[in-house]
Amino acid sequence: MKDNILHLLQTLRAYAVEKGYLVSVIYHEEDSSLMRFANSAVSLNTNEHIIRLGVEAYDGRRRAEYSMITGLDDLDEMKRGIDLAVEMAHHAQPLGYDMTIPVFKQDFADESAFDPALAAMSSEERLAFFNQAVAGLEEEELLLSGIFSSGVNIWAQINTLSEHTQYFQTTDAQISVVLAHRQLKWEVTAEQSAQQKADLNPEALRRELAFLVRCYKEQPAMQLPLGTYDIVLGQAAVADLLSTMNWIGFSGGAYKRGFSFLSEEQVGQKVFSEQFTLVDDPNRRETFPFRFDFMGMERQPFPLVQKGVFQGFMWMQDDADEFGMKPTGHTVPARSLVMAGGDVPVATVEELARMPRERDVLYIPFLHYMNIVNPSQGVVTASSRFGALLLKRDGSIAVPYNVRLTQSLLDLFGERVAWVSSVTAPYNTSSSYGERNPTAVIVPMFMQVNGLEISHSNSSY
Repeated sequence: MKDNILHLLQTLRAYAVEKGYLVSVIYHEEDSSLMRFANSAVSLNTNEHIIRLGVEAYDGRRRAEYSMITGLDDLDEMKRGIDLAVEMAHHAQPLGYDMTIPVFKQDFADESAFDPALAAMSSEERLAFFNQAVAGLEEEELLLSGIFSSGVNIWAQINTLSEHTQYFQTTDAQISVVLAHRQLKWEVTAEQSAQQKADLNPEALRRELAFLVRCYKEQPAMQLPLGTYDIVLGQAAVADLLSTMNWIGFSGGAYKRGFSFLSEEQVGQKVFSEQFTLVDDPNRRETFPFRFDFMGMERQPFPLVQKGVFQGFMWMQDDADEFGMKPTGHTVPARSLVMAGGDVPVATVEELARMPRERDVLYIPFLHYMNIVNPSQGVVTASSRFGALLLKRDGSIAVPYNVRLTQSLLDLFGERVAWVSSVTAPYNTSSSYGERNPTAVIVPMFMQVNGLEISHSNSSY
């Protein structure tokens, strides 16, 4: 397969060179499988194989992009796509800066994050995984839903300035298992990310679900009074907050456009908690990494925050061109964020519930419907939805109705951080829309932040 793809790119390059075009060609192929559950039954079991070709054409300061869904043998159609991109570039509005066009200095192929066993996983195996994850937990009033998404993802590229190619192939899986009460309308969720088949662990999901179901069935439900709480954020909540921070914090282009809550003056300054260290690390296979970026720059671990000290912005090539900065190897479809663990050895929510505590602690595993309130101040808002627990100081547990947090990321990862768990794991943040682009953030399983205000508290599920 790889040889066929690279031969296709070489053929398209030869066509463009013969025509005198200046273009980059990006090939994307996905083989995606999705098994969906609803009402304790398989509601959808589907597979799709899609090939996309993207062409970026250059004409001085003019640039145009054209993309198509095609087939590996549709060579004439792909050539017409190249012609169209070039024609569009002739009529594009000129940019106010000179563009850097990629020149690959060597061939590069990375299949280290590809697992043939995960790629070949059958529908029967995915169903068996789900059955193991909920064994003995389903009841007449407790229904199963969720998804098992997995697939193979390929990126490959070439341009007319060089004969060299780049090729990346990965496998990924994203699992979400939900048990929902038919009458009471609560639900609990457990999730898992996998880059290879050996990462899959249905028993870990079952243990988490069993504990949460027991809490939700046996412990009292309550509306929390408004006010400030010591809050433990679960793995999913931390990952989603970091993904938002990645968008409105660490991008140099976002900063220059006034869309970041960080500034150049803060580089080298202590902005966050000493317990917060964050690196973009393309060596971590669990993040489905790119070890070269799409400009051909080799990527190394890039520190963003070191013990609370902001290290600097990431610069993709186009932003660097526009603002006269040096690119940092971040012209990639997805980054590989890794947050360091702390010193509290807690790995599961059951272990968290057993920890001694001097005050009540609110546990929030997921943050739903997150949105940005003010990007220049890093203020975000989100709801806890389901799965939360109120861990009382006397050791008992209550089930809180949904609450809303509206906080600055500077507070959530700042001096209010009380502790961070030592255990870390990947959390899949891949989007379900558009082309398959597997993304995962490696984060601690738990992080406690004290003195956070609840701005709204529901009176029921």
